[in-house]
Amino acid sequence: MSSGSDSKPGFRQRFCGGDHLVGTFIKTPATHPVEIIGGVGFDFVIIDEEHAPWDRVTIDAALLAARASGTAGLVRVAEPTPSKILSVLDDGATGVLVPHVSSPAKAREVAAACRYRGGKRGFSNTTRAGRFGAVGMWDHVAAADRDVTLIAMIEDPEALDEIDAIVATEGLDGVFVGRGDLSVALQASGMDAPEIVGACEKIIAAAKGVNKPVAMMVANADEARRFRAMGVSAFIVSSDQGFMRQAALKAYSDIAAVGAR
Repeated sequence: MSSGSDSKPGFRQRFCGGDHLVGTFIKTPATHPVEIIGGVGFDFVIIDEEHAPWDRVTIDAALLAARASGTAGLVRVAEPTPSKILSVLDDGATGVLVPHVSSPAKAREVAAACRYRGGKRGFSNTTRAGRFGAVGMWDHVAAADRDVTLIAMIEDPEALDEIDAIVATEGLDGVFVGRGDLSVALQASGMDAPEIVGACEKIIAAAKGVNKPVAMMVANADEARRFRAMGVSAFIVSSDQGFMRQAALKAYSDIAAVGAR
């Protein structure tokens, strides 16, 4: 998140405006994957604190790498708590992906943690977010409230019962449909099972009803086209580790096949 004013729209403005955005998860706690993926042209990366071995120091460095490579650096925080959210926002995260937002009360809590005015975010401008004190108090507050992106993960069955109230929460910018967690929780046969497709349709419809964007993880372009037609605008594909495995598997298979001839 930049505390200055840029002439081009920032990530939050693009996300909330429904721009077609492409991102990926970063699982390896190092700066290089962020730099490489940012250099390719990805619109955003999501540092995955929830499911990978990130800590405060490595997240801090990765967010600097995101800035250096010109990609938006978001963090999927390990827990949906104000302290986790505050730490990564102070480190300069463009925004947060918050897991298990399963009720309107939780949505309000995490929204408050992201906002100064009308919220409860702890103040400090002596962080990267405040350019280490170079930005004055109220300029920093204004920039943070303008630019920080909050995306709630809808991945619990109980969230489906209150989805309209969750997505309508003030300060919540959009939602991510967690098909994997929903599939496990509902004991579905797979992420394309009828009950999961129905859950996706319900979440997307609720978000459309309040003009908020939806993010989705997709396996390929065909899946992206299908969900784009349903109203999804932000797409997350694979991860740095997934890309590495895919490329390594192809390289190994290609060269190993030479010896089999």
